[in-house]
Amino acid sequence: MEAPAPPRGLIIFLNGTSSSGKSSIAEALLRTLDEPCFHLPVDAFHAMRSRRDIAPDDLPGVLERTWRGFHRAVAGMAAGGNTVVVDHVLSQPWRLLDCLGLFAAEDVVLVGVHCPLPELERRERARGDRPVGLAASQLANVHAHGVYDIECDTAAADPLECARRIKEFLPRRPTPTAFQQLRRSLGVTGPA
Repeated sequence: MEAPAPPRGLIIFLNGTSSSGKSSIAEALLRTLDEPCFHLPVDAFHAMRSRRDIAPDDLPGVLERTWRGFHRAVAGMAAGGNTVVVDHVLSQPWRLLDCLGLFAAEDVVLVGVHCPLPELERRERARGDRPVGLAASQLANVHAHGVYDIECDTAAADPLECARRIKEFLPRRPTPTAFQQLRRSLGVTGPA
C-alpha cells in the first residue's frame, strides 16, 4: 500500500539584496496568508552552522554547500505540500540555476524585492549586523535575470502592504510563471 501523494506546495520566493526588506515581508506574509506557511530564510541556515573558524580557502565551498542544502530543504518542504516563504539573495547565477532545476516551476511565485541604494545603505547602518556596502555589492547581480511574477519597492510600501499585494496576486498567477520563463530561456530542466 502506498501513501497518497501530498498536495503540491507553493514557494513564495522573495529575492532582493541584503537589507531590502525580504524578512519583514516574509514575517508579514506569515501573519497575512490564510493557510499555514513557513518562512525559510537562508540566514537561518547559515546560523545553524558550527561556530568554528573556517579557513579562508575553505569558506567558498562551505558557503556553496550551505546554499545548495538550503535550496534542497525548500524543495523538500514544498514537495511535502507546504507553503514556503523563501528569503533569498540571487547574487550569483548558479543559485538561480540550482533553484530552477529543483523547484516545480509552476509552483513558484518569484517576487522581486527592490529598494533604492541610499535607503539600503541607511538600513545597513541602522541594523549594525551587516557590513555597510554589502547591499551595494549585490545590487548589480541580484536582479540580473530580469523576470518576476510580482515586484515590491520597500521604500514606497511597508512590509504589510507588500504582503497584501502578494496575497492578492496569488489566486491570479499568470502562466507561464517567471520560473517557467527562466527555465525556458536558460535551458534548464526540472520537476514538472
